[in-house]
Amino acid sequence: MRIVVSGGGTGGHIYPAITLIKTIKQFVESCEIFYIGTQAGLEADLVPKEGLPFATIDVRGFARKLSVENIVTLLKTCGSLWQSRKILQSFKPDLVIGTGGYVCGPVLLTASLMGIPTMIQEQNVIPGITNRILARFVDKIAVGYADAGKYFSHNEKVVFTGNPIRPEVMTATREAGLAALGLDANKRTILISGGSRGARSINQAMLHVHKYFAGNKDIQLLHVTGKNEYNGIVGNLMQMGIDVGNVGNISIKPYLYDMPKALAVADLAIFRAGAIGLAEITALGIPAILIPYPYAAENHQEFNARVIERQGAALVIKDSELDGTKLTEQISKLIYDPEKLALMAQASRKLGRPQAAETIARMAIHLAERA
Repeated sequence: MRIVVSGGGTGGHIYPAITLIKTIKQFVESCEIFYIGTQAGLEADLVPKEGLPFATIDVRGFARKLSVENIVTLLKTCGSLWQSRKILQSFKPDLVIGTGGYVCGPVLLTASLMGIPTMIQEQNVIPGITNRILARFVDKIAVGYADAGKYFSHNEKVVFTGNPIRPEVMTATREAGLAALGLDANKRTILISGGSRGARSINQAMLHVHKYFAGNKDIQLLHVTGKNEYNGIVGNLMQMGIDVGNVGNISIKPYLYDMPKALAVADLAIFRAGAIGLAEITALGIPAILIPYPYAAENHQEFNARVIERQGAALVIKDSELDGTKLTEQISKLIYDPEKLALMAQASRKLGRPQAAETIARMAIHLAERA
């Protein structure tokens, strides 16, 4: 079996693709995978590290207004269709899968016009424009949220699967996480992360939270700032008289290479509302305070977060309304109310789809076998 996978730009499109590839390979003994991305996207760094054959096409997204730049983009898009056709003719795939990002447009469209079976995986409640256009051409659409189906005109192709998550998320244990991160097993753990690059608004609000909880005998904070924000946050805390190394219940990290271990110890998560992060915390049943990234395309992070909130699994604070006092109040309401946390955890777990990668992989294999 030969499969082409395309997805790029951000980790939210690439990590699901890598998870799907690994899952498909578990089910198919003889399976060749080829990945198509762009040179400018994060995939150019991440995919070759996975040992996958990788090629790039020259394409970029359209600006959201009329401009000369869009004319150049249109010309590049025409060229990328020819580049995609050349790669597909050479590799001869049985299936092409797209996980999002503008690179999927020319790859999936070309594959469809060539008669190759195609499917897309949409992570968010509000589908991206590329996937909405591709919906009329592809054979199957796997969605991470049931609500996403109503945004596709060809909803007979839509299958609600949930979003694929790394298997390590489900296998990491609390004991291993506590040991690896040097945390206290007798304290409730709050995990704070604004994503791989951090989130300035969350980090700034956390200064007040750290001051409030510093030295607390029952609560510990594991705060992932992002590499660019780390020195500033630690420096600000020092100026406030908080020595992170000696206070006893605050751990500040610039980045976590083993987030599954951190998730395994979390009693409460303070996160943005990216689709894959939400898939991971709901698979584990972690209550959350969500602060959606306000500049995400079509405000999709807030839509993602509101789905979790409506089911009673999270509280949502809009980024424009976030400050240290409000965040501290919301944390205190939850962390000191075990019954509320337990109900939120139960609601979160009901939303989780830990088998999503397996479900999507089986769909993909079925499509490829029909080729």
